[in-house]
Amino acid sequence: MASEEELFASVDALLQEEPQLPPPAERARLRGAAGITQARMAKALGVTEQTVKNWENGRSDPKPPRLEAYQRLLTGWAAKYPAPDARPSHAPAAPQSMPVPETFTGPPAPEANVETPPTLDAETAPERERPAARPATSRRPAKRRAAQLATDPRFPHGPLAVLDGDGSAYGTDGIVLDCPATTIPQLVEWTLKESGLGAPRLHKNGKDSDPLIVITEAAAVKFGLPERLEDRRGLRLEEDHPVVKQIIKAKWQLTRRGFGPWPRIYRKAQGRERQCVQLAILPWDALDGRSWPGVTEMEPADIARVLGVYATRVITPRGATAVNGLELMTALRPPTRAVRDEETGNWVSGYNPGSLGTEQMDPAPPEGQPEHPAVFHSGWTGGFLNEEAYQWVRPVDLLTGEEAALPWAIGLDLNTAFLAAAARLTVGLSAPDHFHTPAFNPKIPGCWLVDLSHIQVDPHLPSPFTPTGVRPTGPAWYQTHTVAYAQELGYNVEPIEAYLRRETGAYLDPWHDRLKTAYVDTLADLGVTKDLDDAAFLAAMERHKQVDPAMTAVLAAVKATVKGGIGKLFENPQGKDYTAGDPWPAMQRPTWRPDIRAAVISKARVNMHRKLTNMVKLTGLYPLAVLSDCVVYPSPGPSPLDFLPYAASGKPQPGGFRLGPTPGLAKLEGVQPMTWAVDLMEKGLNPARHIKGGDAVLDEGE
Repeated sequence: MASEEELFASVDALLQEEPQLPPPAERARLRGAAGITQARMAKALGVTEQTVKNWENGRSDPKPPRLEAYQRLLTGWAAKYPAPDARPSHAPAAPQSMPVPETFTGPPAPEANVETPPTLDAETAPERERPAARPATSRRPAKRRAAQLATDPRFPHGPLAVLDGDGSAYGTDGIVLDCPATTIPQLVEWTLKESGLGAPRLHKNGKDSDPLIVITEAAAVKFGLPERLEDRRGLRLEEDHPVVKQIIKAKWQLTRRGFGPWPRIYRKAQGRERQCVQLAILPWDALDGRSWPGVTEMEPADIARVLGVYATRVITPRGATAVNGLELMTALRPPTRAVRDEETGNWVSGYNPGSLGTEQMDPAPPEGQPEHPAVFHSGWTGGFLNEEAYQWVRPVDLLTGEEAALPWAIGLDLNTAFLAAAARLTVGLSAPDHFHTPAFNPKIPGCWLVDLSHIQVDPHLPSPFTPTGVRPTGPAWYQTHTVAYAQELGYNVEPIEAYLRRETGAYLDPWHDRLKTAYVDTLADLGVTKDLDDAAFLAAMERHKQVDPAMTAVLAAVKATVKGGIGKLFENPQGKDYTAGDPWPAMQRPTWRPDIRAAVISKARVNMHRKLTNMVKLTGLYPLAVLSDCVVYPSPGPSPLDFLPYAASGKPQPGGFRLGPTPGLAKLEGVQPMTWAVDLMEKGLNPARHIKGGDAVLDEGE
């Protein structure tokens, strides 16, 4: 196999065969000299304005056929407007083959469905001038980190409070504050000046969490808010509503999302002091019952406890759990940091290595979708990645009489399988480069066009290469982990094309570490600890939801944060009025990264298939069905202990499914009669979707 050095030498040679472009800074100079705006150039080349910005700041390069057209345009301008004999810039542009932005100006772009008020002044001060306490590192125990957060002298009353109609603001640890506010502007002033609420940043280059005030139904009435939002589509108050007018009159601002279930109210930062408050309106369904089960029926003090634990272990909520999942990624990998301008000596906002930066990045054509402007306007017809979770049922005619005679069907669910897959996952940080017939390298993230149809797997198992488990029929695009697994199985792979990324990093590592700790600690609060043997673990899991409703809600929210955060990386256009080829809000943020989502799901599906294969070797058992992270097996008894592999010593055998409370280990999903499972399979239904009983649908992709 070729070494990494040989591979890059080979692809560099391929790059030299393509048209060469001037450095990013020169591209911008030539366009400016010609008096052409970025918008006009984007229209002429059939791309978005943001794409042109990316070309000019080094975050991406055009791909054929736009590459040739762009080069022709720049060559013509270069002849008309030669570079002046001025001294060179203090910061030369990054090489084309390794596009690393030298500086980023302006505050980080808004994340998910939340707009962040401008805070550049606060973020560009040198680190030694910042008064913030040093955040805890991920190596310290979670309980110690929680104590540090709670004792930050700037935020003596914790990250949030739940406000009731009588003016009582219930905080964490049983704190009750007296809030005299009778209007929303007064509430914002009280929160910033008197409440002592907030939370320190999770990374030294990040920003502190704004205080959160949760408004109960009684408090909403007190502030003149309606019982429910009449605008069920926009989910916001009308601009002429009295409360909105009060906010504007008091010279506060709302983000573009307006005054909805999660409104943010702010003024421009003064110096290093942010002036921003996050609200959550409970009667407007700010807390979705699927992610926060039973919370809205709790007393204010109990709601404060639930949200306070979540804020301490995960992040202060600022929207739905999916939004929080994405916000946590950015909070732990801030896109910018303070850097010194060598020419002026001033501190400015610059790119933070290892992050996704502040600019959106066009996907490689097979990583996107037909509606994406970069794909739609290119006329791409080369196919797309289909890296999704399993939805597979074994054909009934492949059931043996011995299997059908077993009395039970048992579902095993992998704990937060997507979170487990995110651990130590190398993803691309730069724009994709296009290559023809490259040698496969499992260390390089990207997508590969390769024919895996010749690989024969056991028909009693799903194919590891497709979500349906059906064997591929010809060449298709696959993420690196999928192709690497084919190689692991002993097959030769010969890519036809590839879109690969040169700059890489374990972007999700701190996100994984924090959420894993939150998940394990919350399970421990419910009596499910790592020291339990398998029988005790099953017993503890059976009763854990009855131990403490508040911690049960926190656990559900943590799981929803994992699932939603990964899902937000590839958020589709929404609304019946959307037109294919037009940009949509989600794709315009740096964290819209379908390639990272594909990497997580590909690794999770490969992990599942590896366990399925090992189970055959260890036990001779084949699955009946798989749905995402849930697998159903036939069993001689009503417990997983009746079929899981154990050594003579009683310890679980490595390689197969193992019970336990950490991500990637398994728990019992449900038990049903074998006849029930066979009946569903004969009807073309997936037993894994209904194994819980009550026709409950599995919460796919924790």
